Amino acid sequence: MANVELGLVEGYYGKPWSWAERRAVVEALVPHGYRFFLYAPKADAFLRRLWQEPHPQEATVELRAFSAFCRAAGVRFGVGLSPYEIYRDFGPAAKDALAAKLAQLDALGLDDLAILFDDMRGDLPNLAASQVDIVHWIAERTTARRVIVCPSYYTDDSILDRVFGQRPENYLEDLGAGLDSAIEVFWTGEEVCAREFSPGHLERVSRQLRRKPLLWDNYPVNDGPLMSPFLHLRGFTGRPASIGAQIAGHAVNPALQPTLSLIPAITLARSYAQGEAYEYVRAFQDAACQVLGADLAAAVERNITQFQGFGLDRLTQENMSRMRPRYAGFDHPAAREIVAWLDGAYRISLAEIEAT
Repeated sequence: MANVELGLVEGYYGKPWSWAERRAVVEALVPHGYRFFLYAPKADAFLRRLWQEPHPQEATVELRAFSAFCRAAGVRFGVGLSPYEIYRDFGPAAKDALAAKLAQLDALGLDDLAILFDDMRGDLPNLAASQVDIVHWIAERTTARRVIVCPSYYTDDSILDRVFGQRPENYLEDLGAGLDSAIEVFWTGEEVCAREFSPGHLERVSRQLRRKPLLWDNYPVNDGPLMSPFLHLRGFTGRPASIGAQIAGHAVNPALQPTLSLIPAITLARSYAQGEAYEYVRAFQDAACQVLGADLAAAVERNITQFQGFGLDRLTQENMSRMRPRYAGFDHPAAREIVAWLDGAYRISLAEIEAT
């Protein structure tokens, strides 16, 4: 059995979960060894474009209550802050605003604070050095017991260079060399949505970062125009338990559907627990029965190819006419998520992402 710290990073684009849904997810995953929850939905503007403004009072109350809920459940609570392109001018005004934001976040009762430099322009001189200075400045002031950074280039995937500019030469090496060894670093793998994490890849990244990476696993997340028409439900593959010794932890970025996300999340825990004995189909079947009950699990298994393989855009009218009433007949939150997905309620456009 691999001893890996498992957690959830709520880092998707699209409509955020409700607070009740977050609590239900935490309660369901604690028995499977999940021990941290990072709140960082892209739709929370007060952690991104509006980061210099405080959260509204109602949101602050909810965040503080959820923090206490997590700690009572034995789960570390954290927040992911994206101080948008602050490295372009980290002067007195930016520092004052950041200090005020840190005080607001610390008041929530943080165990973890993640500084997220993802999805921002990165083709800038001295990018790594600037980010190191900012993260160290934050680490000296926050009361959070763990500080994590997401690099601007958090994967080998060249799509980041096309969208956010060519990554500086030796960016990862310079970032790893400059950061205090106590600060952890997120990594999504060879691709933004990695098909697998191989030992050789993780060994190389560990050398570059001078520490074991903390995996930000973009499965079963299904945000964005290309992925939102799909439901990612199958059991985890390509994450052998043997990689446990090469990582600092494993954070799952869940799907837009909180209840359905539990199914693959449980299979990941099973993979680490069973090692070479893990069977992903059987793990899916067992997790689906646990989350959904036998009848709904059987229906989902029958339609898993349509959900994860075909997607909404390839479903026929006949498919829709059979599936929608079938799932509408179940009084279960996961069935309601499937019906809403069939109705197009989870579709996300490129314009929505660009506005976030």
